[in-house]
Amino acid sequence: MATSSSNVALLTTLRVLTFCALAAAATTTLLPLAVSPCSHSLSRTILAATGLDPFLLSCTGDASDAPPLSSHGDVDGANHKTSKASRPIVTDQLCVKGEVPPDALPPFQCCPPASASEPINFTFPDPGEPLRTRRLVHVVGDEYMAKYARAVALMKSLPVSDPRSFYQQANVHCAYCTGAHRQAGRPDLGVQIHFSWLFFPFHRAYLYFFERIAAKLLGDPGFALPIWSWDVPEGMGIPEAFADVASPLYDPIREPSHAPPKVADLDFFLQGEKNLTDQQLILHNLRVMYRQMVSGATLPSLFLGQPYRAGDPEMPGPGTVEWAPHNTMHTWTGDNSRPNAENMGAYYSAGRDPLFYPHHGNIDRLWETWRNDIVGPDGSRRRHADFTDPDWLDSSFLLYDEEARLVRITVRDVLDADKLRYTYGDVAVPWLAARPPITPGVNPKPKGGLRLESVRFPVSLDAAVTVEVRRPPRAQQLRRSLEEKAREEVLVIQGIEADAGDFVRSDVYVNAREYYKVPVGGREMAGTFATLKHPGKEGMVVRTSMRVALSEVLEDLGAQGDESVTVTLVPVRGKVRIGGLKIVYMEE
Repeated sequence: MATSSSNVALLTTLRVLTFCALAAAATTTLLPLAVSPCSHSLSRTILAATGLDPFLLSCTGDASDAPPLSSHGDVDGANHKTSKASRPIVTDQLCVKGEVPPDALPPFQCCPPASASEPINFTFPDPGEPLRTRRLVHVVGDEYMAKYARAVALMKSLPVSDPRSFYQQANVHCAYCTGAHRQAGRPDLGVQIHFSWLFFPFHRAYLYFFERIAAKLLGDPGFALPIWSWDVPEGMGIPEAFADVASPLYDPIREPSHAPPKVADLDFFLQGEKNLTDQQLILHNLRVMYRQMVSGATLPSLFLGQPYRAGDPEMPGPGTVEWAPHNTMHTWTGDNSRPNAENMGAYYSAGRDPLFYPHHGNIDRLWETWRNDIVGPDGSRRRHADFTDPDWLDSSFLLYDEEARLVRITVRDVLDADKLRYTYGDVAVPWLAARPPITPGVNPKPKGGLRLESVRFPVSLDAAVTVEVRRPPRAQQLRRSLEEKAREEVLVIQGIEADAGDFVRSDVYVNAREYYKVPVGGREMAGTFATLKHPGKEGMVVRTSMRVALSEVLEDLGAQGDESVTVTLVPVRGKVRIGGLKIVYMEE
């Protein structure tokens, strides 16, 4: 038996050595592609000669990397069942001082008041309760906004030791984004609710209790949060009700140049204002929404974010909407003259602005829209499904309810808005018809028929980097079908290391070697990496990944049959390093 095992090991070693030798011999023809196993597929003939599985090679050891699909279409860490032990993220009552930046504004302690008793498990509200309808700020009227202002004033009047006070409600976000809350059984690890599949369900639970606390204080069980609908033209700008300096809704720590009637820029990231008219900016915003909600969000993992389990490195990768317009609208609203763009522009302080809650109400509305209201090119309705992974469903958070009781609420508890007794009023979604236009002539072939200069990963984005990335053979056969299981060809940007002490943004272009000729909102701009500062982590890096859906983009560019895709990574702000690129075929 030992001899047999040794022979197998020896054979495997010889195969790997053969692979390396053959790969080296092939380098002269493959060097024009990125020099990394992540960034191109070596010849299947070479792989066949070694006897190795063509998907054996792993790009990096980063936990955020998702491998290509197996022959059964499963994606590790996404929707399929695994044989690994259950590892949901469970928030512990233990809370430590979070990490805040050197120039932070007080208070510096994010943890909630200690509970005198053990947390109670969440129970759904009585089905007979009034169904609260969250409506858009620009349509509810002054009287309704006055009610929200009174609710905020009542919260602010509570003692700071009361977990229902505005002070403590603002700190909820701080505690869950600075690593203050600990994971049950892992006091060495914090709970981070950004850049993963916890982003949407956590904020839904947070708003649920905030809304019920407001209703309790108002004595109005039917009260519902107003929604800042920055994705529709009428709502693209800070609502007037939040600009009244005498109102409890006013926050002096906002960007003064973005006060009403300034039109919001859903693609903003401290890189300066765009030279666009208001109407041009509105059209651009609609195209951003189309990219993030329709063509870029065809799968649960692309929209909701990457799996994050107990013991995993935090921030494995966000979904499309968290990148933008979530992060971009935070920075657009915060005071850009401050080092951390407080209040809205910093994770630890965002909840201090009363505008934070209508902002996240709109994020939550987009989750419901993505599930139910995306209409395909043929007019049919696309209903997207959430994850079914138990590690997602059983992840839990600790939040105080309207009776000041500490409640444990799970992800599965928040998936049905009707059971939570709230809904959204009818909202037009004009961005469904805002498919971005292509830009002719921006992807010329290199002169003399030469291929692109080779790029060796990892690479620091000190300047734009253009790489030709091979497509896996299955992806070249991919055809979209609304009747079949959701499928997508995906560009995976792996091993991202961004400066944690700064705002960082990079853009991703597809088939646009001359990317600088692509107008704002052009089809070739396929995705944006954008992250806020991470408090207390100056001198450190944020390690994450990014996924960009390609199927509809390549269809529009007429590149479905191409063997490779030209990818250009363009730094906009901050320092970022890229570990590798690859294209995979996914089903969920």
